Amino acid sequence: MTGTRRALIVVDVQNEYFDGTLQIQYPPREQTLANITRALDAAAELNMPVVVLQHELPEGAPVFAAGSHSWSLHPEIERRLRPEFKRASKVHGSAFSGEGVARWLEEQKVETITIVGYMTNNCDIATAADAESRGLGAEVLSDASGAIHLSNEAGTVSAEQLHQTLMVLLHSNFAAVTDTATWIEAARAGTDLPKSDLGTSAIQGLEKATA
Repeated sequence: MTGTRRALIVVDVQNEYFDGTLQIQYPPREQTLANITRALDAAAELNMPVVVLQHELPEGAPVFAAGSHSWSLHPEIERRLRPEFKRASKVHGSAFSGEGVARWLEEQKVETITIVGYMTNNCDIATAADAESRGLGAEVLSDASGAIHLSNEAGTVSAEQLHQTLMVLLHSNFAAVTDTATWIEAARAGTDLPKSDLGTSAIQGLEKATA
């Protein structure tokens, strides 16, 4: 099927992820920012619906405190804002938890959401999984999102391992994963992006593991 009605979901591209405790570690944050802005510029060119989200916590919180530097959008996103964009704040992972987002996407007759922004390991994966339950397709741009290093009682994982693993996981079921350049071509052509499925991914995984 062609002619899919897409919306670009710009998730939490806030200063915290560039100079705060939650600095994106992989892919390089300036590289991902450049791809996010490329996607945003393409969406504006195509008159694609755009949602811009900000994670927001109460004043005095260590991160994302309302009105703080940490909470503010990165300047490259701020200067690209347009009146027709849907803006919303959220306190949970999924973009759909932003006030009015789900209804606005429905009003725009969106069939597929394209997720860019941060973080791969939190809000991006939550948004893609939430889209499935709402009957929407999802796409994730692997070079326009990013992860952080994590360590806790369950173990330790690098940002690179985390990001790459989650891209494989997402593509196996929840979202079509691609890079920004390929997505822009598909968006301009009005074509869908291919996505694997759990069965195929499992078979291929077993074949590679036992080869």
